[in-house]
Parts: sequence; C-alpha cells; structure tokens
Amino acid sequence: MYLRRTQSSTVSEMAALMEVSERTIRNDIKQINLDFSDCAVIEKNHSRYSLRIFDESLFLQHFGDASENMDSLNSPENRMNYIFGRLMRAEEPVLTDELAYEMNIGRTTLVNDLNKLRAQVEPYNISVIGKTSKGLMLQGLEMDIRRFILENNFNYLYRDYPMDQDITDVIQDTLLSHSFEKNVRESFKNFMFLMLDRFLTGHYIGHLTNQFYNLTSRPEFEVVNEMTSHVEDFLKISIPVEEKLFVFLPIIGMRTPTDVRDMQLIELDETVRPLMMRILRAIRDEMQITIRSGDFTEEFLYHLMFMINRLRFRVKVENPMLQDLKEKYPLAYQMAGIASRVIEEEYHIPIPEEERGFLASYFGVFLTAQELDQPPKRFRVAVVCGTGRVTARLIGVQLKKILDSSAELTLMSDEKVTAEQLNEFDIILTTVDLQCSCSRPVIRINEIFNEKELLHKIEKARYWDDIDVPVLDNNWYVMTALLDESKFFFLKDAASYEQAIDTMVDSLIRNCQVDINFGHRLYEREKKGTMIFDNAIAIPHGIQYAGKHTVLAIGVLPKPLYRSGVKIQIIFMLGLPEKVSDDDTLLLRVYDEIMTIAHDPAVLEKIASAENFQMLLRALYKDA
Repeated sequence: MYLRRTQSSTVSEMAALMEVSERTIRNDIKQINLDFSDCAVIEKNHSRYSLRIFDESLFLQHFGDASENMDSLNSPENRMNYIFGRLMRAEEPVLTDELAYEMNIGRTTLVNDLNKLRAQVEPYNISVIGKTSKGLMLQGLEMDIRRFILENNFNYLYRDYPMDQDITDVIQDTLLSHSFEKNVRESFKNFMFLMLDRFLTGHYIGHLTNQFYNLTSRPEFEVVNEMTSHVEDFLKISIPVEEKLFVFLPIIGMRTPTDVRDMQLIELDETVRPLMMRILRAIRDEMQITIRSGDFTEEFLYHLMFMINRLRFRVKVENPMLQDLKEKYPLAYQMAGIASRVIEEEYHIPIPEEERGFLASYFGVFLTAQELDQPPKRFRVAVVCGTGRVTARLIGVQLKKILDSSAELTLMSDEKVTAEQLNEFDIILTTVDLQCSCSRPVIRINEIFNEKELLHKIEKARYWDDIDVPVLDNNWYVMTALLDESKFFFLKDAASYEQAIDTMVDSLIRNCQVDINFGHRLYEREKKGTMIFDNAIAIPHGIQYAGKHTVLAIGVLPKPLYRSGVKIQIIFMLGLPEKVSDDDTLLLRVYDEIMTIAHDPAVLEKIASAENFQMLLRALYKDA
C-alpha cells in the first residue's frame, strides 16, 4: 500500500501515480476505511491523506486477505484485460457506467482505458464499437478474437477456467501417448480450453480458407480426432471440423522437438528441402560463404516446415533469446535475414523478428559446427637472431605470452638459415636483416619488443595463405589485417551514396586492388538486395578479379547521407575473390566483426569520427 511507504499524499498525487481519476482514489479511500475500520484509518489533514494503524497484527491480516481476494485492477493492463473479457462474453451492448461501477473506477479512467484497448486490438482487425452512452460491443472475426486472447491475455481471462478434470486428463494422456513435448502440451491445452469456452457459449469460428481444410489430410490430425472424440462423448456434443482445425494449430506449428525421435512422428513436408537449398544458395551468392547443415539438416528441415505453418496460420511464438542472438551471433543473424527474404519471396508472408531469431540460432549452430570440424592447424614460427642464444630464448619467452602452446617456436641463427628452411614455417620473426629471401611473411622485431605492436603485426600476417595464428590476447579487430592507408576514405565531398561508392571503387581500381568492372558488379549485386543496414552501416560487396585475397576498404561520411530514407555514415566495402574456400575463416571473421560493430554504438561513433587512417586504427583497437 502506497500510504504505508510515505508519510502523506494528496489525491492528485495518488491518482497520477496509479493512472486513475481522482474520483477513483476517493472511492478507494472510502472503501478501505470501511474494510479496515477495526484496525486502521486513512485520515485527511489540510488536503493531504495519511494512514494511521492502531492494530498492526489485525491490519496485516486484513491486508493479506484483501491482496489475495481483490481483483487487481490498479494497472491499466489489468483493467484493459477485464474490459476485453467483459465485452467478449457480452450478449448485448455493455454500458460504460455499469463497467465503471463494477470496476470501481471513474468514467475518465475507463474512457482512457478503452482508447488504449482500441489501439491494442486494431492490429488484429478487432474494434470496440458503439458509444459510451449507448453501450459497447466487440466486433471482429472469431479467429482474430481467439488469436488476440492467446497472444495477449489468455492467462488473465482463463486462469480460473472450470475445466472438468476428466477432460484435462484426456488431453494430457493423449498428448503424452504421442510423445509431444511439454511446451506443445501446454499450448494445446490453452487452445482446447479456449475453443470449448467459445464454442459452448455460441461463438463459432465458421468457414475457413482451403489451406486450413487441407490440414485434415495430415496423419497428425488423427491425434485431434482421437482427443475430441473423447470430449464429444463426455460433453454429449458434436465438435465441427473448423474447431478441430483450430486446436490442431499448436501441433502443426510447434517448435522443433528436442528429441530427434519425436520429429519422426511428424511427416516432413518435402517442399521445404528445395527451400533450404535456395536459402543456402542465396547466402553463398550474397556473402560468398558456404554453409553446410551437416548433421543438423533434418532438424533444420523440420524447423522450416513448422515455422512456415506458424506463419501461414498465424501462430505466434515468443523468442526470449532474440536480443542475445542479435548481440552474440550478429553474422548468423545477418544470414537469417537473407533466409527470411527468401522465405518471404517464396510464400509471400512477412517474417517477424522472433522467427528470424530462431533461424539465426540454426545458422549459429552451422557456423560453430563448421569451425569445430576443421582439423587443428600446426603453427610454426621461426625466430631468427644474430646476438646469441640467450637473446633468442628471451624472445621466445615473450612470444609465449601472446601465442598458445600449439605454436612451435624454432630458434635459428641468421648466419646459417636458408630460404628453403624459412619457407617451411608459417611466419618468420627476425631481429636482423635476412641474407636470403623467402615466400613467407617476415616481421622485423627488436630483442625487447612491445607485445601489443607485435600482436598487431602478426594479425596483419595472419591470413597469408590462410594460416591461422593461435593468439591468446587479441585487442585488435582482425579486419585491421586487411587495411592500410590506401583503403581508408574520408568522404567529406560525397554528395550521394553512389558518389561515395564511386570514389572508393575508382581509387581501388587505380591501386590495382580490384578489377575495372568491380563497381559494375557492386551495383548489380545491390539490385538483388540492399546492403544498407541499421545504425547507418552499408556493406556493398562483390567479386573482384584483381587478386586471390579479400579486399576491405572503409569509407567514413562526416555528414550522413540518405538512400531511400535510410541513413548511411560508414561504408564497409568488400571485394571478394572469385574462389572462396568453404573453410574461409577470414571472411567469416570479417563479416562477424562488421556485424558486431554495427551493434556497438561506442565503436560506431569512434569510426564515424575518424578523419584519417590512424584515427580509424585507434577506433578498431579494443581496450583490454
């Protein structure tokens, strides 16, 4: 109780706090003084009210009883639920004065709640019709009314629904006998309770579209027939096929079972297999990344089938992992966006974020599985010194601080080393000028070196012939290994997105970093799907034939530009080699880093403020 936590308050203060009218507060004070007359009183003194308790134990007893028994109508949400429940069961228009009286609230509060309710039901094609003086009614299709209830206030309206225990047992036993998981059983029970309540009170679904009736041919529909047959016998009623189809929805649109053996009880719609191939092909074409579903193929196919059924028949599921998936698996979430577009184009139904999140979880699994399937690579480092073995040992000790135990360090003398020997290593660190040339990356170091600077240099050499450096501490984004001053653009003179792209492409062509037709392929690729994302990020990308390695360039627009109404301030331009290996960890890592940056406002701000390459590097350094 508010007055127990504060010394005193005015009626207007309490009304504002509880979002009700002052009249409601005054009525509540009268009722409380009546109910608690033997132990407490709310007193008024100079327009301020305070609570005086003269029997603490009796007060606590009454307070506990009142908390348990009172219908919680102090929040707008509960009041809206109450009003909806009252209207959905009404046989005739409901007068607002009657509603206000039974809810013990003022007319102004009720009108405000009605306006909020109208806005809430509008997306479901439901309306509250009538005038407050002549009575109100709920108008909408029965299927839409049921969908609103299931998605918004089922627990409030049906928490005390008097379902016969025999019917509850039939539902539970039938679903268990067919190995449906707990979440399916709970959802089915909700659908069944709602169906029986609405059907038995004369609110019928009526005729449905043909796609609903086609569901009766599925083998799993026999589960519903079996269950409703028991209910019909018990209640002495006949349940129409439309009502059976309604309760079938949580089965046909369920989440993919955890146990793969339970999936095999549901017949797989083979039309989803070519859909999966189109999705994986679209990801490969747009991102140059090959996804292998591997051992998870069948599970993913079932997920696609159940998801499409949910979308077709408008069965909503919550995704409590959505925000975490966006933040922790940005690359997988981007792939899910491509998959969503393919599905939307195929079935002409929008994909909500919750479903995109579920798709992202599968792509996260695919990417992780592919990474784990790669055989571990031995990483060999040659340390060439010219000042004695002790110095070489000292360098070796320092290197072990940034390289893990899988790295093999070999100490070599500059006087005896040959090019043939060095070419067998992944990377060469030397304190002297080599007397021979080799085909491996060479990094010049001092005997006592700055570990962070060396780490950055190693990262730049990391993907020389796709080698993998086992680094323990990495404060740099891997993309910095692909950058230099020629690939940073401060686009202060760009007047349009196209002009910014052309400026970057022309420079890359002059430096022989991409071929002459690279820009044309970028724009052709843009026609297939925009590469402009949220948070003012654009990622134009295409195949380049000038070299065999990935090219990355970053452009910064000090004054944001807009294309089709979308803000752009940072451009990550990718030139992808014609042949990208299936296990190209560099491309996966760069994509993942870009998506991670896109969801990090602090890093975005630093990059957007960069006016030169050194400022960009500072923005891409991750503080320890």
